[in-house]
Amino acid sequence: MTEPLKLGVIGLGRAFTLMLPTFTADPRIALVAASDPRSDARARFAEEFGAKVFEDAEALCADPDVTAVYIASPHQFHVAHVKCAAMHGKHVLVEKPMALSTQDCREMIAAAHEANIKLLVGHSHSFDLPYLRTRAMIRSGAYGRVRMITALNFTDFLYRPRRPEELDTSQGGGVVFSQAAHQVDIVRLLAEAKATSIRAFTGNWDAARNTEGAYSAQIRFEDGSFASLTYSGYAHFDSDEFMGWSGELGQQRDADGSYGHARRALQKATSVTEEIAMKNARAYGIAGRDAFRAGDNLAHNHFGLVVASCERADLRPLPHGVMVYGDEARHLEELPPPKIPRAEVVDELYDAVMSGTPPLHSGEWGLSTLEICLAILESAKTGREVELRWQI
Repeated sequence: MTEPLKLGVIGLGRAFTLMLPTFTADPRIALVAASDPRSDARARFAEEFGAKVFEDAEALCADPDVTAVYIASPHQFHVAHVKCAAMHGKHVLVEKPMALSTQDCREMIAAAHEANIKLLVGHSHSFDLPYLRTRAMIRSGAYGRVRMITALNFTDFLYRPRRPEELDTSQGGGVVFSQAAHQVDIVRLLAEAKATSIRAFTGNWDAARNTEGAYSAQIRFEDGSFASLTYSGYAHFDSDEFMGWSGELGQQRDADGSYGHARRALQKATSVTEEIAMKNARAYGIAGRDAFRAGDNLAHNHFGLVVASCERADLRPLPHGVMVYGDEARHLEELPPPKIPRAEVVDELYDAVMSGTPPLHSGEWGLSTLEICLAILESAKTGREVELRWQI
């Protein structure tokens, strides 16, 4: 039997609910502790997992039964929680974005090195098998070098229930911090070259949701390749249409029945308090783990349309494989459906902690991605191309 990794969770909100089906289905993970300010979430976790619960994150980090910590607290708390975990010798998987400044990221990396613990940043969609398989196909050399990458995603992100800070860019709100991290990770994974500069624009055109709801960016890489990234969270066009109506989490969607759902649901919230309550209803606590159980017939997770243009083919990751558009024919490199959703996250975390394998999504990786997200905001504000410094 594989020895399970004893995992503690800081933050039982929406990010945790998306990882919950993975943690409960994978025998390599044992959920042994959690901390959250909401008493109902703590009580539910203790009951369902027979685990310890804490109101305070530091108490969880100090628990000798915890080997690693999954930090899924709001963005602004990541740096303090990573430092706390490192101080107590716990390995860390911290949600994206890693932090809100490159200085904070560097301090988190330094704390992990000093404590000799593994620091991973994720989940992001660059863990998803279709992108990892595309990367392996590129590395095989069969299609030549990557010359251009196109990434495009249109969602309803801005109209899902939000806390006030999630609509305040200065506190890590908006689509750049929360969604660009996914796209940037995927593009960097496939390019396999250091990004050198970025030119970007952002969109903010709903005064009631006064933060960035869209962006368009161009990234230049040191080998001469380049990437185009476009994202909109304004809940009109939905790019799942390009993915056979397979949703971001691999679920099959009802295109007609779900259209406009986010905006309609949000209209029921007539105050900030009511919107926060709606958000909490989508988090662990009021509902238990069965409410977040992965459905049947899932495909792989994805993050919209991605095309890697190589010298001898275009490669398009899909929820069920990788489409290859060659010089004379096209074909699908099929992938088996996932037995456990997002199992690739546990693969990397478990190997890093239990076998000492250097993680791909390391602290340094997270720093590079966060720098590009910040550069998108800076370029949009100044109207200038931004040179990058902290790339790997």
